[in-house]
Amino acid sequence: MKILIIHGPNMNLLGIRDKSIYGKFNLDEINHLIESKSKELNMKVEFFQSNHEGEIIDKLHNTLNGDYNGVIINPGGYTHYSISIRDAIEVMDIPVIEVHLSNIFKREGFRQKSLIAPVCKGQISGFGLYSYLLALEAFDSMKEND
Repeated sequence: MKILIIHGPNMNLLGIRDKSIYGKFNLDEINHLIESKSKELNMKVEFFQSNHEGEIIDKLHNTLNGDYNGVIINPGGYTHYSISIRDAIEVMDIPVIEVHLSNIFKREGFRQKSLIAPVCKGQISGFGLYSYLLALEAFDSMKEND
């Protein structure tokens, strides 16, 4: 099973951004933990980070070639207003799980609405870097139920 991990805008600033919200780990440390967990689950992961909406959409479109079994996406601020990312996910024929480090429902009102979640298999938020690991576990359980 091969999973694409997409980190959206400002994820490259993890470890610098408000640690009380986003945690103390930087993106490389998070990716390392994701990779370790993926090996434990006999999965392959590929990482992609961009601060640009169009690049994220292009990467989502690339999944249509059949090289991936699923996507874990943290769309960052695009969660709340990117109809284009939502539309790119909607046409995909593989499961997508939206993740967030923080619990978006305990944040400012404008952060509590996700345009992305309705076209995803599920959403995991509020568990810090473990949100990604829980998403991998979810993919593993889907694999077992096939």
